[in-house]
Amino acid sequence: MDFPVDSGLGQFAMVAGAHFLALLSPGPDFFLVVRSALVHGVGRASAVCLGIALGNGVFIGLAIAGLAATRASQGVFVLLQWAGCLYLAWLGWRLLRASGETTLPGADGEHGANQQAQGTGPAAYAAQLVTGFLSAVLNPKNALFYASLFSVLAGTRTPLAAQLGYGAWMFAMVFGWDMLVAWGVRHPLVRTRFARSVRGVERATGVVLWGIALVVAANAINAA
Repeated sequence: MDFPVDSGLGQFAMVAGAHFLALLSPGPDFFLVVRSALVHGVGRASAVCLGIALGNGVFIGLAIAGLAATRASQGVFVLLQWAGCLYLAWLGWRLLRASGETTLPGADGEHGANQQAQGTGPAAYAAQLVTGFLSAVLNPKNALFYASLFSVLAGTRTPLAAQLGYGAWMFAMVFGWDMLVAWGVRHPLVRTRFARSVRGVERATGVVLWGIALVVAANAINAA
């Protein structure tokens, strides 16, 4: 299939670059991946990564279908903002309320191995996947980003096949980047540094999520 000049390599570089820069901006997804990797290991963190990718995939699919232009329906967008705000606040509250010492998997021999084994069952994996999915799908920034990006592509009459290709690339990049983050924080040097401060990471993550929730709430109030 022949594509117009503006939907060739130059356009792909623009789309991929904008998407990658968005990935570099830490948000609730990033902190969830870091926390899961530090506490449970890469195995369960991969479930969070997959859930986040699937949540992004929802918005990618809706954007391609032309249904994710939430700005066209202010009520839907405000509702999404409040849902995301409440979820982030609840998740932050859970992390702030967590008590007891947490040992990183594999950090102290038998106990670390037992904790890691307890987190490898289907139920534990599914719970982490749902957590990642809800974090991504209830983040209004994701909805706006993909709606805006694909509205630009639609305006340049980018063929559907190209848009589907971009969407597949973005899905793969979200999952790949989050897995890279999970592997990175599990590096021996990083793990040793955080081994005695996992609770601090959890509390810091809770505070960050509460801060993001407040920002989302303020935006929702301004949009109302």
